Amino acid sequence: MITNPGMFLVGQPGVGKSSLAKRLITGLVGYGTHALILGDTKPDYTPLIRALGGQVITVGRGLDRINPLDSGPLGRAVARMSGADADRLRLEIRGRRLSLLLALCILVRAGRVTNPEEIILGRSVDLLTDRLDREPTVPDVLILLEEGPDELRAAARAASGPDYQRRVDELIPTLALLCEGSLKGVFDEATTTPIDLDAPAVSVDISHVAAAGDQLVAAAMLCTWAYSFGVVDAAAVLSEQGLAPRRQFFGVMDELWRALRGAPGLVDHADALTRLNRQRGMGSLMITHSLDDLDALPTEEDRAKARGFFERAAIKILAALPGRELDRINQITRLSAPERDLVSSWAAPEALFTGSVHPGRGKYLIKTGERPGLPVALSLVGEEWRLHDTDQKIRPDTGWSERNSGGDAR
Repeated sequence: MITNPGMFLVGQPGVGKSSLAKRLITGLVGYGTHALILGDTKPDYTPLIRALGGQVITVGRGLDRINPLDSGPLGRAVARMSGADADRLRLEIRGRRLSLLLALCILVRAGRVTNPEEIILGRSVDLLTDRLDREPTVPDVLILLEEGPDELRAAARAASGPDYQRRVDELIPTLALLCEGSLKGVFDEATTTPIDLDAPAVSVDISHVAAAGDQLVAAAMLCTWAYSFGVVDAAAVLSEQGLAPRRQFFGVMDELWRALRGAPGLVDHADALTRLNRQRGMGSLMITHSLDDLDALPTEEDRAKARGFFERAAIKILAALPGRELDRINQITRLSAPERDLVSSWAAPEALFTGSVHPGRGKYLIKTGERPGLPVALSLVGEEWRLHDTDQKIRPDTGWSERNSGGDAR
């Protein structure tokens, strides 16, 4: 029915986007798919993941840490392999370490990393991999750069010590900020809680870093995405080698725009991570409020690539949206006049009296290709009333019940 397992959900705040995601998670987990919440910023998904018997990793200062250079389950997989397959996987791990390190450097300095700097970082990763009997960390890279061994000087094409120092003059402060700046205590040590491959669902809760600003949120999301996709790839490798059963995954990327707008070029990292979902046996769901969120990215190149996320998604789900937003969507996915009228009617202003609900709450139009859209309504049942409630912190009356308000979904 579809060409790839990618979904993109767009709709106004408060109409039940997270409720639809949670219903999908619950159903898919029931059928044996492993759900991955790739950076929960609020957190909206923690109660549900715990109710499903899943794993919640809480990232933040003084809480769980993620080591950006951690090979994760891929490292454990390569330890069980040999020959050419093991060599290929080692190169993949090396590439992932370098890619994420570069992305974090771009984020910290809000600018590109030069080609010579990339070569130096790559050689640093290689040296640490050979020398250490544990996973390297960002502080390890920083110390190595400051020491400037002969191998790094050769990689830097430096004829002397002062020449080498000029090559790394900007790189060392960039890495120091990862260890000693606003990101201190989050990405500067070993991973404290590895993702459990056997858990039915995993949520990486980054809500504790959300208040620290977009830079830290973007860094947390990038590390979470990289680590989680490493888990998916490790599961695929172990299955291909006959070392573990085949697994299916469903990844949810909510508040997508918060990671992408951190610095120019970060969208490249997300794009590379998400392009191979079909080969991984992984479905994905990206969620945002408006395509305007993607237009807020730093450069036109980034904006074009981000719009590609929506264009490539085989399943597009439209919640309540105004006419202006539907005009943009119609340029990518053709909408009939009745479809436009239906979705725009859900975006009408809600009535300002006690007990009123948004007219679009729990209503969605599901589009696949050029087929007519499928309109659906979501009604919560049983424990979903509690597990889907995202308004507890702003509701003055703790005894209030959404069930009694007449609403369909949170």
